[in-house]
Amino acid sequence: MAVNHDPIVKRCRALDISPAALGYDKKSIRNPGADKRKKLSEYGSQLKEKQKLKFVYGVLENQFANYYEMANKQEGITGENLIRILESRLDNVVYRMGMAKTRKEARQLVRHNHFRLNGKKANIPSILVNVGDVISVKDTSKSSEKFKSLAELCQTRIAPKWLEVDKENAVAKVVAQMQREDLDFPVEEQLVVELYSK
Repeated sequence: MAVNHDPIVKRCRALDISPAALGYDKKSIRNPGADKRKKLSEYGSQLKEKQKLKFVYGVLENQFANYYEMANKQEGITGENLIRILESRLDNVVYRMGMAKTRKEARQLVRHNHFRLNGKKANIPSILVNVGDVISVKDTSKSSEKFKSLAELCQTRIAPKWLEVDKENAVAKVVAQMQREDLDFPVEEQLVVELYSK
């Protein structure tokens, strides 16, 4: 599987997003306005927005293209559908409920079989959750030192409106569909739609 080894802060600076959107508490002091002098073409702007979404959610090109096709077939605005699909990935929901510091860590914890979806084993990070689904930490994992430290993080992280989190029991329920205004980082998803529409 392909892995992106670019430094997080460098990549965030190139895509004009804060490392905090990925769960990283890092700042860059290197020439903050350097890239602002470069004028992007229309294609460059569209490509940048696509790369931003791929980078934030940690998906590769083929998977992202499949999500776009799925979003395009759904009713409603394609760009918003795409973001909703990305937000409903199991690894993202684990991150949103505060059970991981970053989406990358959430993906690893899901793969290592620490979570249950509706009481059943769920170790595929790309599983898409639906309204009414319940995500919980496996009972045997709750007592580990790792999850004890993550429980403290869960207490401080604010969950989005579409997710109801029981912080004491490390359980979350999807109570609504994610809405565009719930997104916590800037992205112009319409540019992604324009890119794929060519």
